[in-house]
Amino acid sequence: MGRMLMALIVAAMIAVPFVLPGEQWVNLVSLILIWALFAIGFDLVFGVTGMLSFGHAALLGTGGYTMTVLMLSYQVSFLPALAAAALGGALLAFAMGLFALRVSGLFFALLTLALAQMMYILASNKLRAITGGLDGIAGVPRPDLFGIDFYDNRNYYGFIVVVFLIGLAIMALLRASPFGRALRAVQANDTRAAQLGYNVHALRQQAFVVSGAYAGVAGALLASLMFYISPQMLHWSTSGDVLIMTVLGGKGTLLGPILGVAVFELLKEELSQVTQYWYGILGLIFILATIFLRNGIAGLFDGARDRDEGGAP
Repeated sequence: MGRMLMALIVAAMIAVPFVLPGEQWVNLVSLILIWALFAIGFDLVFGVTGMLSFGHAALLGTGGYTMTVLMLSYQVSFLPALAAAALGGALLAFAMGLFALRVSGLFFALLTLALAQMMYILASNKLRAITGGLDGIAGVPRPDLFGIDFYDNRNYYGFIVVVFLIGLAIMALLRASPFGRALRAVQANDTRAAQLGYNVHALRQQAFVVSGAYAGVAGALLASLMFYISPQMLHWSTSGDVLIMTVLGGKGTLLGPILGVAVFELLKEELSQVTQYWYGILGLIFILATIFLRNGIAGLFDGARDRDEGGAP
């Protein structure tokens, strides 16, 4: 079921520019793919390793600002700047981990929140000469590769699809590797994992760094999609959004965060046109999903598979 659903998702991504009329849908699906890249990186920490982080907004914003400043101020081309964004997110994750990983559970979540808000304040005030302060930076460039006009939203959508699929493939390999299995062992019982010889602290740090790299790439792509970046990208509410998306879709699964992002963004798009209280309605939907869909939307497909297998002769 999972592989079939994955194939359908990939086919739908490829078909979007040809099936859905107007650039509004192309932009919306581009946004979904970027957030999905962010979410699958976040889920490596949250769903696979078992650490609730409220600091991922800082990693997302760092990637966006790294690429923006390098391209606008230092004329670095897009691909090296994108790689630097991944490195920036990873380095900040490493630095945050040095402090936050000294504690666990709720204290880890609160400490990552505090560190992220510190980054938000720095970007809004102390570093406004670089970040543009609350006004942000407009005119974030897009790629200039192979003679393709990526300022055409459909062409840039194709670029995002390629980056997303590469990121998805790497994450699938990581989760299936001994590294991924070790992270699940840490989540299940960190004391037992340590007794078996795993370096629990190092594994958590490594997961946080990989997640930071994913967040950095997503932040860079998001800034380029919007032609704009501001400190709002680093706000704690951004971390809250990716948490909701991941839980809604199904934490700990590769497809769950992708489904959660898609449902969240589609509901947001429709509800925001109907009422200004759309965020409250989304919150209610999230609460109901948490109560009645313990394994998220992805759990529905697992349940269907189990029923099929149970009814087989």
